[in-house]
Amino acid sequence: MARILLAEDDDLMRTFLARAIEKAGHSVTAVDRGTAALPLIASGRYDLLLTDIVMPEMDGIELAQRASTLAPDMRVMFITGFAAVALSRAQTQQTRRACSQAVSPAGSRGRNRPSVRRVIIAGRACHPSGD
Repeated sequence: MARILLAEDDDLMRTFLARAIEKAGHSVTAVDRGTAALPLIASGRYDLLLTDIVMPEMDGIELAQRASTLAPDMRVMFITGFAAVALSRAQTQQTRRACSQAVSPAGSRGRNRPSVRRVIIAGRACHPSGD
């Protein structure tokens, strides 16, 4: 069982994802913004940070960057409802260690579950080609 920290500002999506994660047999702590996740990362032990990219106060990319300092062994998976979200080259280089992959939960109906399992088991950060 993995310990997952979920940062998602949309109430319905956060509830849906938390239930799906628990149903898959993992422990989940859910927060509604990145700034609420930071103290939990600093004080707790999580295997995976599952974070929305677009959130108020602190976006998921900044959260992942800070998390990589606070908990360097924790893996990060980005989720977004915006299929066109693209990381700039500078952001990609800065988040290389923290980033595992990005998934879009919209319409996925459980297809992301194997991705979460793969990130936890593999424990590898992504390395975009050409960097």
